[in-house]
Amino acid sequence: MSSAAASAALLKRQFKEMASGKEIVPGISCGIVDDNVYEWEVMLMLNDDMKLYGGGFFRARLSFPLDYPHMPPKMRFETPIFHPNIYPNGDVCISILHPPEEDRYGYESAAERWSPVQTPETILLSVISMLSSPNDESPANVEAAALWRENPAEFKKRVRKCVRDSLEME
Repeated sequence: MSSAAASAALLKRQFKEMASGKEIVPGISCGIVDDNVYEWEVMLMLNDDMKLYGGGFFRARLSFPLDYPHMPPKMRFETPIFHPNIYPNGDVCISILHPPEEDRYGYESAAERWSPVQTPETILLSVISMLSSPNDESPANVEAAALWRENPAEFKKRVRKCVRDSLEME
């Protein structure tokens, strides 16, 4: 079996597990885009108990490379979201989605970066955790990180607007 066929088979199995109806990760719904197992549409329906983004419905896309699971997918929020670790264009910046190599800036250890034991499920759990606990030391959105640190009330106000807007979009 070629490596592309093996990665497609793995993704099909992982998708089937997540779509089985057994809510492995509560509040997450996934679908395959245009019968392409390498493109997943994800809906995060965040629990009201979450401090910041609770109650929001955020649509995202996971784009897997042909050499998955050896290399990480890319994740992009399609619903606008204001967060220190999400670029203004929606791209997610989280350690486990960085390639499995030494960080040339010395910020992350190789152990924090992508490894083939990660799954779509662990990625989404990590992103949900990131939403609750932003890392403002290495921001993708400098404005969000500055507000998170210097003006938490304004940061929370901007986040609540994102949540309201996400509900209107659905």
